[in-house]
Amino acid sequence: MLKGIRVVEIEGLGPGPFAAMQLADLGADVITIHRKSGAVTPGMPERSLLDRGKRSIALDLKDPDDLETALCLIGTADALIEGFRPGVMEKLGLGPKPCLARNPKLVYGRMTGWGQDSPLADTAGHDLNYIALSGALWYASHPNQPPQTPATLVGDIGGGAMYLVAGLLAGLINAQRTGEGTVVDAAIYDGSAHMMNLLMTMRQTGNLSDTRGESLLDGPHWSRTYTCADGGFISVQCLEPKFYAQFLQILGLAKDAEFQIQYERTLWPDLTQRLAEIFASQPRDHWDAVFRGTDACVAPVLNPQEAQEHPMNTHRNTWQDIDGTLQAAAAPRFSNHQWNPRPSPTRGEHTKDILAQINDPR
Repeated sequence: MLKGIRVVEIEGLGPGPFAAMQLADLGADVITIHRKSGAVTPGMPERSLLDRGKRSIALDLKDPDDLETALCLIGTADALIEGFRPGVMEKLGLGPKPCLARNPKLVYGRMTGWGQDSPLADTAGHDLNYIALSGALWYASHPNQPPQTPATLVGDIGGGAMYLVAGLLAGLINAQRTGEGTVVDAAIYDGSAHMMNLLMTMRQTGNLSDTRGESLLDGPHWSRTYTCADGGFISVQCLEPKFYAQFLQILGLAKDAEFQIQYERTLWPDLTQRLAEIFASQPRDHWDAVFRGTDACVAPVLNPQEAQEHPMNTHRNTWQDIDGTLQAAAAPRFSNHQWNPRPSPTRGEHTKDILAQINDPR
């Protein structure tokens, strides 16, 4: 879908590389400027799956000749992605001013936690810190327990990478229409707060409480996970009455007077305990078999390897083993394009070819 779009990515961590991978998955020619030093961040592989579909050039951005090479490459690009603290790219000589001077149509994407201009812009932070301060972490727990959220997903990926991608795509459309580039300031703090707007609609009707466990989606017995007899988990979220009725019918609770009163908050704790006892009586796969194919809105909680082996994945082929690495396929899908990624490159693998193309970018 993005064939003919070139994106230059400055090597970084987390949401920036993920956003660049998403654009590569969509067909863009993503060129990552890797450090010549070859230093790998602790815990990260030499060939990261986040680099799939990309090309790699190795440069030392503190070397004047390599810096000029980077500027020439940026001059051939439609978009740029960087994820440093504010001011770092300016010190390197690769801030928006020189890059847009070289390439007026460039969409310059900046990925940070706190934004380019804020009281915390120059301070360090991570996924959990950003969503804690934005309000996005508040409902991520049961009552009287510390908030806990899946690592990196809500902040780095949801509030960060995907908002950067949206901003870049909007900027590219605008550049094609007007001939003018732009700077995209994508802050995880902003994006994670923006994702809360769906929940904030419930506040308008009194269904979102400031107290955890008392809102429409984080307190009911029909909106949580339960532990099964084998230590596995089952998820339940039958919000609408017709789905809740089917849930009760399958469990043999359709005539239970208390369960019939779905939205009575005072009953939720006791009904939660009763369901916990029911689900604890059988293993997870039993409940999966009981509810599979129904509209009761119940599903087993799987790890990625189990998800790959589940019948759902047999059809969708979402989880794949590529070059010995378990990973999820590109999303979304398109009716007239087939995803067929190139493998992740080694550091600097395409340097020679990219240098040859700089004077003939298309």
